[in-house]
Amino acid sequence: MRGFGVLVLGLAALSFTITCNGALQTGFYLEKCGENNVEDIIRDVVESRFSKDPTIVAALLRLHFHDCFVSGCDGSLLLNGTDAEKNAGPNFSVRGYDLIDEAKAAVEKACPGVVSCADIIAVATRDAVFMAKGLNYKVETGRRDGLVSSADNVDLPGPSITVKNAIALFKRKGLNKMDMVLLLGAHTVGVTHCSFIGNRLYNFNNTGKKDPTMEASLFKSLSKTCPRIPNDSDSPVALDQTINSTNIVDDGYLRQVKGRRGILQIDQNIGLDALTGDIVRSFVNGPLKNSFQSRFGGALIKMGRVGVLTGKNEGEIRKTCGAVNPKPTSSKTLSF
Repeated sequence: MRGFGVLVLGLAALSFTITCNGALQTGFYLEKCGENNVEDIIRDVVESRFSKDPTIVAALLRLHFHDCFVSGCDGSLLLNGTDAEKNAGPNFSVRGYDLIDEAKAAVEKACPGVVSCADIIAVATRDAVFMAKGLNYKVETGRRDGLVSSADNVDLPGPSITVKNAIALFKRKGLNKMDMVLLLGAHTVGVTHCSFIGNRLYNFNNTGKKDPTMEASLFKSLSKTCPRIPNDSDSPVALDQTINSTNIVDDGYLRQVKGRRGILQIDQNIGLDALTGDIVRSFVNGPLKNSFQSRFGGALIKMGRVGVLTGKNEGEIRKTCGAVNPKPTSSKTLSF
């Protein structure tokens, strides 16, 4: 994830037992696509991409978060248009749209008009997390696609948001501070760029100095990647500095945060703030040790319930993910 972007689950391989949570279900598409397994179709697409580009896991996690946190998990981020969500500043660097389109084309071929784009995002994200050595949580499906996408509605948290304000934002989405810490744990994969951390390195809070909470060896390393006088490139910086862990879903991010090696300001602050510090420490060497992966899956499921459309009169099942379905043209019968 670039920038910001709990249930303990039984995390055996995905079963086809249908369990319900309101209108969302695990196994929602069972027997809705003939002999085809919808989730297997999506998984094949993700597996093919992941084998060539493991950074897709961070891309899909970010896409999922950015979709859910604007108008709910309704696939509105996927819609094209000059004034659509994807054209708001915080979404300029979101990617993975082509993978969702590829998966949509595959399921449409198997069973047209059955599988929503919003559900494809959720399933594809789960599959990518599993391929990145996370756990194979049981994703819920049954969402319908939204009809509206507006750049004006995009108000996503930036990398320097305070912990207090972040907690308030998550609360408005029905998520608590434990969920927030876990979802920020998606920064266990992916990169940010020097332009997002330059202030922490050289002019924190307009002091002309580095962020005093940054561990010394991390500053030394980052100052080489992101020099005070920048070159022409905005170099990438791994959000989890654990060696060989950039594309692996593990608790490395939380361990880095506890050691004052968080990259973004919000990352470091959740480890220092009294409101969330105990949670971070609990995952690293307290009673929640070794439970990050299972709880991370639970937090993604909980996030996936935000603002969903599930009723037959809500939203639609799009034919393509980038556009709402065309309205049927009415035909008039001429009588003589």
